[in-house]
Amino acid sequence: PRQLSVGMSDTQCNSPPDRSYMLTTNHDIYMRFMKSHKCYDIVPTSSKLVVFDTTLQVKKAFFALVANGVRAAPLWESKKQSFVGMLTITDFINILNRYYKSPMVQIYELEEHKIETWRELYLQETFKPLVHISPDASIYDAVYSLIKNKIHRLPVIDPVSGNALYILTHKRILKFLQLFMCEMPRPAFMRRPLGELGVGTYSDIAFIHPDTAIISALAVFTRRRVSALPVVDQHGKVVDIYSKFDVINLAAEKTYNNLDVTVTQALRHRSQYFEGVMKCNRLETLETIVDRIVKAEVHRLVVVDEDSHIVGIVSLSDILQALILTPTERDGSLYRD
Repeated sequence: PRQLSVGMSDTQCNSPPDRSYMLTTNHDIYMRFMKSHKCYDIVPTSSKLVVFDTTLQVKKAFFALVANGVRAAPLWESKKQSFVGMLTITDFINILNRYYKSPMVQIYELEEHKIETWRELYLQETFKPLVHISPDASIYDAVYSLIKNKIHRLPVIDPVSGNALYILTHKRILKFLQLFMCEMPRPAFMRRPLGELGVGTYSDIAFIHPDTAIISALAVFTRRRVSALPVVDQHGKVVDIYSKFDVINLAAEKTYNNLDVTVTQALRHRSQYFEGVMKCNRLETLETIVDRIVKAEVHRLVVVDEDSHIVGIVSLSDILQALILTPTERDGSLYRD
């Protein structure tokens, strides 16, 4: 892996932003704000970016993700002299889900395959060109691209040099927006309840139980294309959450050869302090939800009723859609002042 240190213009959020976006009606002010700022503005002055060559062994790549504390890395193909994709925890999950047999059988494909071999096999079924963005594109374009393509990471690539500068995420974008929210007029929809606005998913929620085997949980991740699974007890109450990020602990601890253990057993080895499942209810305002998810630095809130039964999921993607894209749609009457 190559490690790049990125030095960009200092964009600390205490500097005065361009205020031309305020010359509009309140309901689409966040969209205007995002259109008035470039992706360049959101890239930190210095950050770590890990890049993998596609000839690197898959196993070494996942260990390198863990060692560097990152969740994804752009992939560089020397033959093409260009970035061709991303390696993410989803790839790790798909490899384990596809090739795991039992604790007695070593996962040869994980131990021996190179990234390019895995991509050739996997992309036969799901080939998609790398989605990326220019640093000069607006943050609005970045949000639109993330949501339209249903991806969680968007590489910022300089069109002149071809260098990857940063990886944009929903989390980074929402945090950037929230830092400036106090300086903007507050749209009426921010004071409306979550349930009234319909922000989030409230039907056919994917979940697992404390005694669900890890291999079964990985199959749900793959089948349902979700980034986290609430753990629900026998009474229907949410007691924990198992996210894709938790799966990388299997690589960190080299325990991926036994995926028959339960989710509860696996979660005992969480490497970081876990404060519990971050929850909300449908009566709370969107303003409250945004504050909570940004402060908690999580990727979703589990929506529960008064008895802690699961009702829905609100993700960062749902929130960005509601703040930036939905208010400009024709049917967004709830969002108007």
